[in-house]
Amino acid sequence: MSDPFHGWTPDALGDAGEVLPVVTAPDPVLSRPGPEVDPSDPKVVRLAADLLATMRVSPGCVGLAAPQVGVSAQVFVVNVSGHPKAATVHGAFALCNAKVVEASRWRPGREGCMSVPDLTGDVKRAARVVVEAALPGTGEPVRLATDAFEARALQHEIDHCAGLLFLDRVAGAHAIHQRKTYL
Repeated sequence: MSDPFHGWTPDALGDAGEVLPVVTAPDPVLSRPGPEVDPSDPKVVRLAADLLATMRVSPGCVGLAAPQVGVSAQVFVVNVSGHPKAATVHGAFALCNAKVVEASRWRPGREGCMSVPDLTGDVKRAARVVVEAALPGTGEPVRLATDAFEARALQHEIDHCAGLLFLDRVAGAHAIHQRKTYL
């Protein structure tokens, strides 16, 4: 597979970022769709760096979206490296204004979230997706094809940017579970 990021790495942000506090439900920012952003805006670049820094220090975290740190915006980060359910892995990356343009092979799976620390839920998501977005800093458009756990993580973070939690996607109360392991 060719490099969808054209050599972009988190170092391209030019900022190590700051660890930010994560907001939890029912904070209203989590249910508000975020606006699209200008990926070249220095504030957006800094936000992407802050999200990466926060994700790095959060055990078990494989993705984090701007609303989870109290910012209503379409920016998120993902890194499923080393996760046992990951097949395709693109490393750590940040995306702006991401949209799923292709989705197939829908499968249920258990999800958790730092913004809903006490619960997990069974959510049906596409096991294969193609996402179009822009890279923070350069604004370069990217088209990312992925599968398995990375596809699930992308959909979860795109939902956050749209004002949705995984709880909004479960089939009913029977699909919500008390978290057994705290990270």
